[in-house]
Amino acid sequence: MTAADHRFCARCWGSLRFLGPPWCARCQLPFEFDRGEGAHCAECLAEPPPHDGVRAAVAYGEVAREVALKLKYSGRLACAGTMARAMARLMPEGAELLVPVPLHRWRIWSRGFNQAALIAAALSKTSGVPVEDAILRRTKATPVLRGLGVRGRAKAVAGAFALANGAKARLAGKTVVLIDDVHTSGATAAVCARVLKRGGADKVILLCWARVLGEEAPD
Repeated sequence: MTAADHRFCARCWGSLRFLGPPWCARCQLPFEFDRGEGAHCAECLAEPPPHDGVRAAVAYGEVAREVALKLKYSGRLACAGTMARAMARLMPEGAELLVPVPLHRWRIWSRGFNQAALIAAALSKTSGVPVEDAILRRTKATPVLRGLGVRGRAKAVAGAFALANGAKARLAGKTVVLIDDVHTSGATAAVCARVLKRGGADKVILLCWARVLGEEAPD
């Protein structure tokens, strides 16, 4: 990155893979070629996810990883704005509410902030879509998901989220955009989407900074 805010040097910018169509009509997994309108990936055909899509600004890679880690572990809070700027182009049409994926209170105490909430706040400023950062709660401290497989991640986050008191009235019939930094296996997004839809949300679409494609897993 450069000395200027929210800027990348030419090498870093060139190494970022920005995501967009053609992609799966259900989960937005990028396709190598256009399969036609309404095409679904094999995973969604076999087992449609509980959410209504995953939109990611970039593919997870060296530079995307560095930006995410600077925010999460180095306290470079301005990186939330950098992520939000790249994510803004993929804001779903008709979005009514931004809901960051919550951290458990112990994690917030140790880190001092929730990176997803910072990204959501930055997106709200540019889009005008309001943020509800207390509508979804993480009720169970989960282990670090790094190194766990798909089944291990799903087991770790099962039952870890719940709605706050009064959430149903604020969710009823709304298109909710769930905000996170990195999308890996989809376990967290799936659990959060189920909870939000049970609370009355009409649609739940995940919007994140980076999406892991293939076998590369984040730190």
